[in-house]
Amino acid sequence: MPDLSTFPITKRWPAKHPELLQLYSLPTPNGVKVSIMLEEIGLPYEVHLVDFGKDDQKTAEFVSLNPNGKIPAILDPNGPGGRPLPLFESGAILQYLAEKTGQLLPEDAVRRYQTLQWLHFQMGNVGPMFGQVGFFHKFAGKDFEDKRPRDRYVAEAKRLLGVMEMHLAGRQWFMDDYTIADISMLGWVRNLIGFYGAGDLVEFTQFKSVGAWLERGLARPAVQRGLHIPQRP
Repeated sequence: MPDLSTFPITKRWPAKHPELLQLYSLPTPNGVKVSIMLEEIGLPYEVHLVDFGKDDQKTAEFVSLNPNGKIPAILDPNGPGGRPLPLFESGAILQYLAEKTGQLLPEDAVRRYQTLQWLHFQMGNVGPMFGQVGFFHKFAGKDFEDKRPRDRYVAEAKRLLGVMEMHLAGRQWFMDDYTIADISMLGWVRNLIGFYGAGDLVEFTQFKSVGAWLERGLARPAVQRGLHIPQRP
C-alpha cells in the first residue's frame, strides 16, 4: 500500500483509504470540475472538505500541497511510475485524470489539442471573468459606487458567452463528444446565472446554444453528483 504519511497534508486530513486518490476541495466552480470528472470516469477516490470559513486553504498543511492556496488539489497514491503524485490547478488535474484513464480526452492528436485549447480558454478567460462578475454583482464589490469595474467584467462575460455561443451552434458539446472541455465550464456558467444571479445582467437568454448546452450538461447524473461533492459545512 502506498505510504502517504510523508505528505504533510495527511496530518490535517488523514486518509482513511490511502490506496485511493485523495481529493481536497470545496463545491465551487473550480472545485466541482474535479469531482464531476471523478464521478464521470468512475475512479474511486476519497474526498476531504477544505473549509474556507476556517481558512483551511491557508494552513501550512494545505499550502504544502498547493503553494497557491487554492482548491482543488489531489494526491494520487498511484501516480506515474507507481509513485504518489501531488497535483494542483483544476485544468492540470482534469488533463491528468483524462490521460490516466483514457477517458474524456480524444486520442486523435488534432482533436486532443483542440479539446485542450477550450480547457485553456476556460482557465484563462471564463473562470477569471465570470468570477469578477460575481464579486462586483453579488459580493463586496456590489457596494462600490463606481460601477465601471462591474460593467467592464459584465461586457467581457457577454463577449465570452458570445464566443461559446458561436462555437456551440449546431453542436451538442464543445468537441461534439463530451470531454473535459465541457466539464471545465459547466460549473462556471451555472454559477454565473445561478449563485451569482447575473443572468439578466449578461442577458443570458440570448445565448440559446449555451443555454441548451448547460441544460444537457446538468442533466448528466455524474454532473449532478459532482456538483455537491464535498458537502458544504
